[in-house]
Amino acid sequence: MNPKFRLTVFLLVSIICSNLNAQNAQIDSLMSVLRLTKADTAKVNRYNTIADLYKEIDPDSTLFYAQKAAILSTKTSYTFGLASSFTNKGNASIILGNYPAALKYFKNAQTEFGIALKQNPGKKELKKGLARAYASSGVVYYEQNNYTLALKNYEQALKLYQEIQEQQGISKVLNNIGTVYKSQQIYPKALYYLKEASKIQLALNEENAPITLTNIGVIYFELGEYKNAIQYYEKAKKGFEKYQNNRGFALLNNYLGDYYNKQNNQGLALEYYQKALALYEEIQNKFGASLALYNIGSLLQEQKKYSQALPFAIKSLAYAKEIGVQDQTFHTEQLLSELYESLNDPKKALAHYKNFIIARDSILNQETNKKFAIAEMNYEFNKKEALLSEAHKRQIQLVIFSIFGALLLIALSMVIYNRMQVKRQLTLKKEVAEYEQKALHLQMNPHFVFNCLSSISSFIVQNGTDSALKYLSKFSKLMRLTLEYSKGSLIPIDKEIESLQNYLELEQLRFHDKFEFEIQATENVEFNMGLPPLLIQPFVENAILHGMVPKEGKGKISVNFDVQNQQLVCMITDDGIGLSESKILKENSVTAHQSMALDITRKRLKIMESITSKSAKIEIIELNSAQQKTGTKVTLFLPIQYIP
Repeated sequence: MNPKFRLTVFLLVSIICSNLNAQNAQIDSLMSVLRLTKADTAKVNRYNTIADLYKEIDPDSTLFYAQKAAILSTKTSYTFGLASSFTNKGNASIILGNYPAALKYFKNAQTEFGIALKQNPGKKELKKGLARAYASSGVVYYEQNNYTLALKNYEQALKLYQEIQEQQGISKVLNNIGTVYKSQQIYPKALYYLKEASKIQLALNEENAPITLTNIGVIYFELGEYKNAIQYYEKAKKGFEKYQNNRGFALLNNYLGDYYNKQNNQGLALEYYQKALALYEEIQNKFGASLALYNIGSLLQEQKKYSQALPFAIKSLAYAKEIGVQDQTFHTEQLLSELYESLNDPKKALAHYKNFIIARDSILNQETNKKFAIAEMNYEFNKKEALLSEAHKRQIQLVIFSIFGALLLIALSMVIYNRMQVKRQLTLKKEVAEYEQKALHLQMNPHFVFNCLSSISSFIVQNGTDSALKYLSKFSKLMRLTLEYSKGSLIPIDKEIESLQNYLELEQLRFHDKFEFEIQATENVEFNMGLPPLLIQPFVENAILHGMVPKEGKGKISVNFDVQNQQLVCMITDDGIGLSESKILKENSVTAHQSMALDITRKRLKIMESITSKSAKIEIIELNSAQQKTGTKVTLFLPIQYIP
């Protein structure tokens, strides 16, 4: 693993809810309170708090007090206390480098928190503790380069934190997920999660916010987007100055050195490497100091200042060997070999080159052993999963039977619902028949028949025998068409036009050519299209009686059929006196008749919508010209239906 990257890991992968700034004063205060505490559960909580505070100071003390909490929790059956003690033991084991033990403790913590949650499903503190256990397991898997299991545990932790809306926990897990993707060089996903974490951290004024900003800058640097990289480095710099995080600030200075070195500004690069070294020496961080020394030595080597570079490389190697960082030893041995070769000291160059080869082989062996360890761990994990599956077999069977029962209930509900729908359809069809019958009665009203017969009688008395016979012939044909198609649900458009033609010719004879008319159908109208019978005639009749008859002079009625926007459009237009004037002249009986026709038509259209599941509506507007009423237009929008 690259030493720069490993240093980033130590800073960026955080164990959930760890207190990195624990003070001895806090521990002393808790010790004093512990002596006065009598309740067992309260003692357990104190022990766990003390264990957590010791974590960064003395991991062995963490294990000691966590064990005290575990013993007392087991004695009193205090599940929450026992689960928390396992988490503390796991965190201490991570710091001590005992990853197998850490995983074991975190698994135990997950089990205990799970038991407690079954007893108290809605308790926020239990979900928070379980989330910590999952997130800490993710840290261990990440350190072992098992990114799949790391992500799996982080995602479970994230889900729990989101359920309880624990923003600080959410930001830490998002940060860790971003770090995993960064390690896999999946930079788009890494940037997404780190930026989401940064938003929350900045909103909460978290001290870790500058570290996340640094990591975002590093990704942009790796992508070659140097402008974005320096912007995030500058933001991180302001954050470190605010929170005085020397460790994070030292790392940032290292990255700034890399940035300016890439920009060929070796002066600034050296300045930032030296700042990083000073900060690491101040906090006695030999890991970081070794890296900073190596960077300075490499930079001086590039400038061919071999003698000046040599002391930095030697000191870097000494630190690396002291703390046992193999990968840093590997890089520094190579640097020293190259420096001695440049200084014409082949003996020392060869010695360091041999050490470089030994370190390289050691790293390769470690990687191989780590892969075997991961494979073995995955095998054990899968084995435990299988055992757990067997243990829950009965529960699964119960769930299956429950689902089967639920499906039966759903099926029964669907049968009942379908029966209700059938009943509803039958009711609708019955209503359609009733309204069609009412429309037929409306069409064949006594006034119309009486007027027709009176006209025939007048023609005969006035010796208009030919005209009377013509009138009677048209009347007979109209009655035959009306009765023939009033029984069906649809009438062909050509028959509807023929019926309207006969009716309008009759009314022309009756009212002595008071009006003229035209009926048209565009080429969009197909021959096998149909519409409900006796739907248009009432509006044509209204146009004659309420528009043409009261008008002075001759008028015109137009009936047009067209297809627009997947609908059959029927328009009845007249240039009569208009709606307003007609209502004034025919306020009593005529108004009642018109209202009945319009009401029945609207009900028929509503039923059509229910049957066809398509829109059906009517629009009636008064036509105006030069501030005068010049007629009425009725438009019917009907679903397209075909006659078999």
